[in-house]
Amino acid sequence: MSQLHKRKMGSLLVLLQFTTMLLTGCMWGDAHHPVSTDTDAKASIMFVAPEYSASTRPYFENLVKEFEKKYPNIKVELQVINWDILDSAYNTMISRNQPPDLLLTNIYAHFAKDGLLNRMEDLLSPELKDKFYPYLMDSSKMLGTQYTVPYVTTIRELYYNKDIFNEVGLTEPPKTWRDLEEDARKIKDMKQVDGFGVDLTDNEIWAYLSYFFYGAGGGWMKDGEWVINSPENVEGITFLRNLYEKGLTDPEPAITTRDEKQRILGNGKLGMLISGNYFEAVVPQEFPGLKWAKGPIPVKEGQTPLVLGVQDVWMSFKTDHTNKEALSKFLDFIYEDARYEEFVLREGFLPTIRTVGDKLAATDTFMKQNLNSIQSARFYPINNPAWSAVLNATRNMGQTVLLGQMTPKQALDRLQQIALDKSH
Repeated sequence: MSQLHKRKMGSLLVLLQFTTMLLTGCMWGDAHHPVSTDTDAKASIMFVAPEYSASTRPYFENLVKEFEKKYPNIKVELQVINWDILDSAYNTMISRNQPPDLLLTNIYAHFAKDGLLNRMEDLLSPELKDKFYPYLMDSSKMLGTQYTVPYVTTIRELYYNKDIFNEVGLTEPPKTWRDLEEDARKIKDMKQVDGFGVDLTDNEIWAYLSYFFYGAGGGWMKDGEWVINSPENVEGITFLRNLYEKGLTDPEPAITTRDEKQRILGNGKLGMLISGNYFEAVVPQEFPGLKWAKGPIPVKEGQTPLVLGVQDVWMSFKTDHTNKEALSKFLDFIYEDARYEEFVLREGFLPTIRTVGDKLAATDTFMKQNLNSIQSARFYPINNPAWSAVLNATRNMGQTVLLGQMTPKQALDRLQQIALDKSH
């Protein structure tokens, strides 16, 4: 769900700094020691968040400063880490028995299965618990236990350059795969620009797999069982590969990211792509003259319209210094309405709490539309412990399939086997 990824050299420097900090820092001891609930003593919270944009770090630094001013007996250590290295960073922390007290990311169930997480029921105040939209809480539960809470969410839709559409005679976005192929070909032939942007990089490939799995009538799971190599999913990925082979996508799906393609669209060199609703906040600021519009994600003829939702969630690791009262205060502070509203608007996300969502929807047509749409959204199976391994296994799959090194069926058979292996 990242927005403005830094380049790899910057990520390497951050990782080196992070590793140095770990080696020189104090060890935090056994994660299974009894927790402390004495907030009169000095409490500490280690807090790790991903970098969504250039605004993320300043926002969280100011939040920590204000929190420590209000609660001087609670010390918060903040790390904002680039999405490109976030997984490796927190996994290193966990392997050194130094897990963060709070982590914001997009997977969690494998940690819950291993008994590493505190239950959110033990951390949430009744007032905060009551704020969340109930329909956004299901993905945060595993076997009925609330291990995480959603911080931000997005929905994915098709965004397009209206000037390009008008110039080639297109009056509405494509709704079906047939329309998508025809419109992309028309844009390519008449404008000599790429018709459809596809992100199969290791930052976003699972999203595009989802669009075409669900669009074909398939999905990741059915009735609690993995169905990654279903005929529907194979058909979806085969259609996507055929678009690429016909020259109707951008030329580098496995290299250029969604964020880079958004800029290409803004520059008038790309007709359409699937992105999150943060497009509406970010891209018009970078390209104020851009005329854009959106429509549903195209699906196979006869399938129902698709809405894909994505969430990032807070989780809390068990540590020898876990202070549940301090964590509860910090979570309340993070979700205070005015502060949380600022973050949502700054980063272009959808709110997960009613108090902010209802307020914004009352005056913002797009916000109201998006919050209505997400109620029927499909989500990744982040509450399944095997999802982390499946997600990791997709990272290099794009180029392998596009270049014909594996057929779509072979690639999905491999993912299915990984899912089954990790489920036992």
